[in-house]
Amino acid sequence: MGSITRALPLLLLLLCAHGAAAQHYLRLRPSPSEHLPVPGIREDPDPEYDPREQDLSEKTLRKKLGSHFDSNFMSIHLPTQLNASAPPDLPHLPMPADLKKLNLTETPYGRRVKVGKKARRKFLQWLWMYTHCPVLYTWKDLGARFWPRYIKEGNCFSEHSCSFPEGMSCKPVKSVTKTFLRWYCQGFLRQKYCTWIPVQYPIISECKCSC
Repeated sequence: MGSITRALPLLLLLLCAHGAAAQHYLRLRPSPSEHLPVPGIREDPDPEYDPREQDLSEKTLRKKLGSHFDSNFMSIHLPTQLNASAPPDLPHLPMPADLKKLNLTETPYGRRVKVGKKARRKFLQWLWMYTHCPVLYTWKDLGARFWPRYIKEGNCFSEHSCSFPEGMSCKPVKSVTKTFLRWYCQGFLRQKYCTWIPVQYPIISECKCSC
């Protein structure tokens, strides 16, 4: 087992990856950033800037959003299940190619050790479970100024370090964007004009063990 432990630094090099481009936020809409998931958006608390009941016609807004409406990631009403999903079972997922190719027979000192197929398979399975970074989905309330109001947002599993030795963590490497409608007001008091505008909202779609 000592020779296998010495081979683990090789794994750290194989798994080290950098985060992909993401989006952050402004007062009016999400904007480019290096941070995902998107933090809560700062809103003007004045209810004068909220959409009125006549502005919330589901038929009209569905027509305006069109084919961008994705019921898998959007909900008009509060979902009954706030925790949208649990991590997938590893046995049902293909093992990453980097792990399959991991050389467990060579030590840092040039000596070779013999590792049986069964021992190799069990060790790689354990290593995969330890370094796996699933995306966990939960429903998030974006507030009355977004339509649909609820979004299924992805987060990287972060209960423990994903590397051995410890030091690396699960970080987002890929995201997808979903188009929502954002209630946007210009002007002040009676001179203000408000309307629904389309905005893109980034959602984490893949996480990896990263430096």
